[in-house]
Amino acid sequence: RRMATITSSTGNTTLITPAPKKECLMPEYSEEILDSNSISSTDKAGRPIPVTIPIALAPGIKVVYTTRLGGLSAGDYGNLNLGGKSGDEPEAVLSNRIALAEAVQARLSLVSQVHSGVAVDVDDSFVINTPFGFDVSGTHGETDTPHVIEADGQVTAQSGIALGMFAADCLPVLLGDPVTGIIGAAHCGRRGLERGVIGATVDLMKSKGADPANIVATLGPRICGDCYEVGDEIADQFIKRFPLTKTKTRFGGAGIDIAEAAMIDLAFAGVHQVVDSMPRVHAATQYLEEDPELAELCRTDGEGPAELAERIDNISHSMCTLENPLWYSHRRAALANKTHEGRLLALIVRD
Repeated sequence: RRMATITSSTGNTTLITPAPKKECLMPEYSEEILDSNSISSTDKAGRPIPVTIPIALAPGIKVVYTTRLGGLSAGDYGNLNLGGKSGDEPEAVLSNRIALAEAVQARLSLVSQVHSGVAVDVDDSFVINTPFGFDVSGTHGETDTPHVIEADGQVTAQSGIALGMFAADCLPVLLGDPVTGIIGAAHCGRRGLERGVIGATVDLMKSKGADPANIVATLGPRICGDCYEVGDEIADQFIKRFPLTKTKTRFGGAGIDIAEAAMIDLAFAGVHQVVDSMPRVHAATQYLEEDPELAELCRTDGEGPAELAERIDNISHSMCTLENPLWYSHRRAALANKTHEGRLLALIVRD
């Protein structure tokens, strides 16, 4: 994989775009540039290393978005499918999750997402029950007797635990209080938003000592308002809860903007510090615009133009799961008459 990293004076490593690409972020870095062409694309066990996009949310707290790149899944699930409920090969999903846990250097925490307004404190039940961490998602990842926790929000006060939210169009919202170290993650589909999952997650963080005034949030990859067509009936019901979120999509029908709805509920919950993930995601998308693995996925997935360059040119919103081929998208797969697709993970972890 043609990748490059730049190492800061503090030793942190981050993805950058090469000149002459448009710069989206202007951090101060040392002059030490590492050419990762010499770095292996597989780990010591031979597993492909996941291609991820890191976001520095707050001191000591980072967010990581997985892409479709750097895994063992194949076909409609290719390549880095992390979801286990759609029929992918269990061995591939397990390998992908183990490789991800090693890449982020944290234990994953996965719950069964059901589009609810429920958030859970994983500190009450966290136990290492898989090679990658804590899995109560009801998938084939468990090695012990399966135990399922249904929730769409997770909270922890522990370091080294990466709270994960699966997505393939729904919106992950990641939250961290750098003062107390309490972090949270919420899976925000249309129904979860209507049921108050963001408020429930923030309330649970508060019960553990977090202060909404200190909480910093970011919104992960999701289907954008220009693409999320739901029809007038659903849109009109949604705007009763979230005013001004009805859209007219590029397909010509009525849609909704779930990111705008999330911003409304974050404000109601007292969270006003929101980091924009888009500049880093945009930079990563530009840098991967000639990536051979991504080009092969686009050539074979049947979900859009076969040429990667054309896919990239068609992106209006780099965070949009339907538009950007880096992400999995249930709607994009459905438009291609496919019955299966993979899932990305949005993670938040405290050092």
